[in-house]
Amino acid sequence: MARDIQVTYDCDDPAALAAFWAEVLGYEVQSPPEGFATWDDALDAWGVPQAERNRASAIVDPDGRGSRIFFQRVPEDKTAKNRVHIDVRSAPDLRGDERMAALEAESDRLVALGATRGERFEPDPARSEIGFIVMADPEGNEFCLD
Repeated sequence: MARDIQVTYDCDDPAALAAFWAEVLGYEVQSPPEGFATWDDALDAWGVPQAERNRASAIVDPDGRGSRIFFQRVPEDKTAKNRVHIDVRSAPDLRGDERMAALEAESDRLVALGATRGERFEPDPARSEIGFIVMADPEGNEFCLD
């Protein structure tokens, strides 16, 4: 039986990272629970102090197909390379120069949103690689434009 999954990020600023990834993926910040017009209304009703309101955030696929992504504040900073990362499929059906041009355009868009650009890997048919660009989100979590 296939299972639904959630991807969870440990981070410093859940609201900001959720907003960044929502833009990257075409997701939206998860709506507040039924009966509340906003998250602040819900948190007020639950007695959550202002200082604790950015402990977590989540984004969801508006079409309901993709996995939920959850962001939770943790006290420690990121200290090493990710062991797991997301590949953002920006040009899955393109090859060669057309593919790399599409990846470059997406890289520029994401840098404007706060991402950091890393290394570009050229297509290498001998290694069955079609080319990709390594990026990092605003908190330094690595991902690839693929």
